[in-house]
Amino acid sequence: MKTDLELALECAVNVYHQYALKKPLDDYLDRGEFKALLKDTAKPFLDNTTPPGLSADAYMEQLFSKADSNHDGRLKFTEFLSTLMLVVMEAHKRSHKDPNEPGHGHGHSHDHGHGHGHGHGH
Repeated sequence: MKTDLELALECAVNVYHQYALKKPLDDYLDRGEFKALLKDTAKPFLDNTTPPGLSADAYMEQLFSKADSNHDGRLKFTEFLSTLMLVVMEAHKRSHKDPNEPGHGHGHSHDHGHGHGHGHGH
C-alpha cells in the first residue's frame, strides 16, 4: 500500500502530464495549460494561498513568471515543481498564522493525520 506522500507525488506527476500533453503535444506547460491546471485541480488551495490584494489570475501569472527560469514562456517539469514548492511554502506559512485573524482559516497542528483521501484515480 502506498503512503499518502507517495500518492501525492504520483498525483503531481500525473496531473502535470494530463495538462502538459495537451495541445501542442509536448512535455511542457504553457501559460494557458498552467492556469487551467491550477484552476481545475487546485482552486481551493489557490484561493487560500493567493496573497491579499492580488487576484488569482495575477498570482498565477506571478507563479508562472517565477518558475519560468529560462524565460521561454513554458514550464518543464522541474520548473513546475518549483511552482508547487512556492505554493506549498505559502500555504505552510499561512497555516501558522493566528486562526482568529480574518482570512486565515484554520491554523494547524503538526500531527500527521490529515483526515482526507486521495481519490484522484491515479
